[in-house]
Amino acid sequence: MITDNLTASELMGAVWRKSSSSGGNEGQCVEVADLTATPFAGQRGIEDSKNPEGPALLIPTESFASFMTAVKAGGFDI
Repeated sequence: MITDNLTASELMGAVWRKSSSSGGNEGQCVEVADLTATPFAGQRGIEDSKNPEGPALLIPTESFASFMTAVKAGGFDI
């Protein structure tokens, strides 16, 4: 199940890190969170680092690798 529209305040305890896939300082910054210490353990969070109070996308940990493979392969129209 993929969940979205959660805000940073609902993800207290999340440990966010800038994705290695982000485009440097060119405004394409994505952060990925380990949600182990949150009520959403077992999922990974993804957010736009330019809008940390905005919505975050949650993806089950077991689906995250497949999601990243699809992103890298251009599987999404973004």
